Amino acid sequence: MRVVSYNIRKSLGLDRRRKPARILDVLNEIDADVVFLQEVDRRTGKRKTTLTPEMIAQYTDYHAADIAIREHSLGWHGNVILIKKHLNFEFAWRIDLPTLEPRGAIAADIKVDGKLVRLVATHLALLARMRKLQVNMLALALEDAPGDPPTIIAGDFNEWRKSKSCVDLFGDGYISIDPAPSFHSALPVVAFDRIVVSKNIKFLKTSVHESLKSKIASDHLPLWADLRLP
Repeated sequence: MRVVSYNIRKSLGLDRRRKPARILDVLNEIDADVVFLQEVDRRTGKRKTTLTPEMIAQYTDYHAADIAIREHSLGWHGNVILIKKHLNFEFAWRIDLPTLEPRGAIAADIKVDGKLVRLVATHLALLARMRKLQVNMLALALEDAPGDPPTIIAGDFNEWRKSKSCVDLFGDGYISIDPAPSFHSALPVVAFDRIVVSKNIKFLKTSVHESLKSKIASDHLPLWADLRLP
């Protein structure tokens, strides 16, 4: 299974043009099975999505978890999970996180070859102290969730260094890739974006996706990983 985490900055590119179709083109280039997106919805007003379900259906092979609580949103606090159309969502839910900003997490269970897999998308806070509180809360929420399926957590962790301090808070049952620098897309030097998996999932390969479009579509580069499920 290939997964990708991508902060799309509300579809606003480095050329200051808001081009949702360009974001979808980048996703098509990567061709992941599961997509974890951040900053899909705008932060103010109606929190309107920049990627509509109709556009996603027309230009890609994905569909989104039904998670929004606002009429014009696609996700929750900008977080969205997309999966290929041949996969199905079993259940999706929101996870409240302690925050001083509009932050949160969403989770969804999907079936892959008849087996359950749990997906979690999040965008953590800018302050290190708040990030640790959020990861603790997220870890507790996953511990309380029914079942214990293979789990993939991905998103913008806002960690400036390759430090695994936040990741370690998920506990001994999780591992993280060695994160590649994904920000700023014009000259990536910091590893904001992370992918964390339960230890029964194996990392095969990982990198950031650098193409002509991805270098301008957002201020983050997409971070992808190829995984082997148990």
